Amino acid sequence: MSTIVAVVKNNIACIAADSLTSFGETKQAAQYVSDYEKIIEFADRNYIGIVGSAAHHLVMQNLFEKHAEKIDFSDRFSIFETMRQLHPILKDEYYLNSKDEDDDSYESSRVDALVMNRNGIFGLYALREVDQYTRFWAVGSGAGFALGAMQVAYELLDDATAIARAGIEAGASFDTGSALPMSLYSLELN
Repeated sequence: MSTIVAVVKNNIACIAADSLTSFGETKQAAQYVSDYEKIIEFADRNYIGIVGSAAHHLVMQNLFEKHAEKIDFSDRFSIFETMRQLHPILKDEYYLNSKDEDDDSYESSRVDALVMNRNGIFGLYALREVDQYTRFWAVGSGAGFALGAMQVAYELLDDATAIARAGIEAGASFDTGSALPMSLYSLELN
């Protein structure tokens, strides 16, 4: 449960996330915890916003620190190769439960995320699919609301940050698994 968005416009990239964590029916709002941030910064201005299990955030922070030499998020293929190399580590060192449904083609990493760096914005998905986006995208339970808001905002606004804010605010307004405050990061593209 989350809303995470990424936007590119006028050579600026932005990534933003809501701050609500839920455990079943219990909500853990930002005002009650010090670590509500859903976006991880790593390796010189690379940002990743992760949805799914609350454990993913801490696992990925630790993984990026312990295995920094294996991390390359510079382009679509490098992200794929990084996650391919990290998958066995997730299973062996972090006890990832990767049991899939019989109809999945590959073993799942159970990680869906958006990545932002100086080379653009990327979607990373559970079967290690990677897409690079040219305008915007959203993941999480509030993604549908965020995508609708950003579709309208993209044509009206020139500021990537304002477009991302519109997406997170829509997710927080209408999705039961998302709430403000938001965190937001932006940078100039190469």
